[in-house]
Amino acid sequence: MAEKRDYYEVLGVQKTASDDEIKSAFRKMAKQYHPDLHPDDKDAEAKFKEVNEAYEVLSNADKRAKYDQFGHAAFDPTAGAGGGYSGAWSGFGGGSPFGSGGFGGFGDIFSDFFGGGASTRSSSSYGPVRGENLRQTMTITFEEAAFGCEKEVQYRREENCSACGGTGAAPGTQPQTCPTCGGRGTINKTQNTILGVMQTTVPCTACGGTGKIIKDPCKVCNGNGRVRTVQKRKFKIPAGIDDGQTIRISGGGDDGFRGGPKGDLHISIRVKPHKRFIRDGADIHQNVTIPVTTAMLGGSINVPTLEKDVKLTIPEGTQSQKTFRMKGFGIQKLNQSDKGDMYVNVTVEIPKKLTDKEREIVVKLAEEMGDSDAQKAKPKKKGLFK
Repeated sequence: MAEKRDYYEVLGVQKTASDDEIKSAFRKMAKQYHPDLHPDDKDAEAKFKEVNEAYEVLSNADKRAKYDQFGHAAFDPTAGAGGGYSGAWSGFGGGSPFGSGGFGGFGDIFSDFFGGGASTRSSSSYGPVRGENLRQTMTITFEEAAFGCEKEVQYRREENCSACGGTGAAPGTQPQTCPTCGGRGTINKTQNTILGVMQTTVPCTACGGTGKIIKDPCKVCNGNGRVRTVQKRKFKIPAGIDDGQTIRISGGGDDGFRGGPKGDLHISIRVKPHKRFIRDGADIHQNVTIPVTTAMLGGSINVPTLEKDVKLTIPEGTQSQKTFRMKGFGIQKLNQSDKGDMYVNVTVEIPKKLTDKEREIVVKLAEEMGDSDAQKAKPKKKGLFK
């Protein structure tokens, strides 16, 4: 018999992993190797069992503590680990102290995936399962986000095979009821543990938990009942959408199992930055440079907006880094009719070089304003030979 792998290694987590990390790892692994997705694949079936076994131990605080101390020997009654725990629960008639379900908390996880708890699934509860949601990313321009637009996305999705109707059986044939489990999809498993005799309900190994046996597989889908297709879908991006927001297209995901509804397509929007505007929700900010004379005397300047240039009045004596609010010139608020505002931050431009005449005028202004250093700034008189 092959040596068992470390349970932490099976789930791909560290020994210090939290309960949430262990649960998340189990969900991922169980979904990856579930028999529904790998019919007649013995290797996937073995890995599915291994993942279930690892989670059954690591998800239970007491079992995990014993496993951390004794390893696999903690659950081998012939090894004598744990100092006399073998058969400790025999007084309960061989029953498990964790309930007849046997999976000790698997139900909530399996219900997320397959529509029912692993310990209670039967042919009647093994019904329709919703298809997987899919995710895509779409990059748009600043203007497209502000005004809205229509885009087309191309992606791959799983659909039920049209040749066999999703049954996995060749056209003209039907899957047969599994003789091992009688169509329930599960079998009872009894084993001796350190806690005594425990009975658990596990997926049927003969049919992989489906309750059906396919004797003549469909040649189009190789018995999977599913095919991967390339889809193109147009969709509208609403005005005002922001970077990181998601658009949901109902029914755009994978087909469901056994008549279940389709999943959804979630498109994450990425908005390219603008070379001039900076967005803050529905508001827009921009920097504008104005001449020193306009700042001193007042006037008006043309300010770019998303649609056209608009005149902005600059009061006399405006200081550098003054911010003006232009109401209603921002971006339309998502799913609303009103818009945000535009904030214009002005920077006063100081000339780096003056002509002699300009300098003379500035000096006179400085003298008029009482600047004591005005005389030092006077232009030097040129000599005769210059």
